[in-house]
Amino acid sequence: MRTPRLLALVAATAAAVPLAACGDDSGSDAAAGGSGKITVDASDTDCKVAAGQSDAGTVTFAVANKGNKVTEFYVYAPGDRVMGEVENIAPGLSRELIVELAAGTYETACKPGMIGKGIRNAFQVSGSAAPLTEDAKLAQATKDYQRYVKSQTGALIDKTTEFVTAVKAGDIEKSKALFPIARTYWERIEPVAESFGDLDPKIDAREADLEAGQKWTGFHKIEKDMWVAKDVSKSGPTADQLLTDVKTIVDKANTVTLSPVQLANGSKGLLDEVATGKITGEEDTFSHTDLWDFAANVEGSQAAIAALRPALEEKDPALVKTLDERFASVEAALGKHRDGDGWKLHNTLSQADLKALSDEINALSEPISKVAALVAGK
Repeated sequence: MRTPRLLALVAATAAAVPLAACGDDSGSDAAAGGSGKITVDASDTDCKVAAGQSDAGTVTFAVANKGNKVTEFYVYAPGDRVMGEVENIAPGLSRELIVELAAGTYETACKPGMIGKGIRNAFQVSGSAAPLTEDAKLAQATKDYQRYVKSQTGALIDKTTEFVTAVKAGDIEKSKALFPIARTYWERIEPVAESFGDLDPKIDAREADLEAGQKWTGFHKIEKDMWVAKDVSKSGPTADQLLTDVKTIVDKANTVTLSPVQLANGSKGLLDEVATGKITGEEDTFSHTDLWDFAANVEGSQAAIAALRPALEEKDPALVKTLDERFASVEAALGKHRDGDGWKLHNTLSQADLKALSDEINALSEPISKVAALVAGK
């Protein structure tokens, strides 16, 4: 779950029908002022989207935070399925989100302070447009990435089962060893997982993320039991619920149809996860196993780009070359912190080490931020 901590995960990569916006009933062209973008003015008390409707097709939302709190912008399908999101928009800053919209009714939400249900409005999409997957290379990209997701979700169930079994057996040392391994498979596909509403926070909420009255469950609850309480004798029900929730989200993740733009957004989002969560040590605050998550996020990002590669090479081979170089540079920088088959603990790295890793991620994020527009033909 990505709430008060400084994370910036963009649109989820697991929906057949992507995003929309929130606001009045004016048309997109007027709202965009001829720029082709629908503006969203977010404040601490309001969410003003310049258009309450749009034609089907790819749309760019330009979200500006004019309030005093860090905010988020979400679009939901019925049932609060997350179709896309932009998180951690600091006061005074703007973010753009490119999405592919199919006809339907959606809800949008600005979330000042990154908490609660948000300030919501309806958004209507009408008409029809040729899907991006009419391009054979983009259609193949979605199929290739779906195969990747299935490979990771299978391993996620296997390793989570091992982890839960160890916890219920009271074997803390084995549970500790399995904790970052199970989470590796989760972190590689997290944009997919985050699209399913309340399931993500049930599995991945940090203690600092909890809202008033919210029950804490999932990986990080057990993490605290292992490393702080040093007692898992009462963790069995939490472990059982974790496995149940993981199996549910795996079933959902393996049945969705992906949009090429969502692949691009998800790839960027995973790097944002690293830059503003794993680098700071906020993710695994009790175990300090953040570098396992760091590596998994980068691998997941790279998998999405690999799926899109044939289409990207056709559109911009120079960008592909840059991405290859940047990914290799990140891998080399991270590789300095290997420890056997795993990684050094976050609290053993110096500030210079962390800054070097952060600089590498930022350098990779810049060219990846261009991929969504390229895929969408913007």
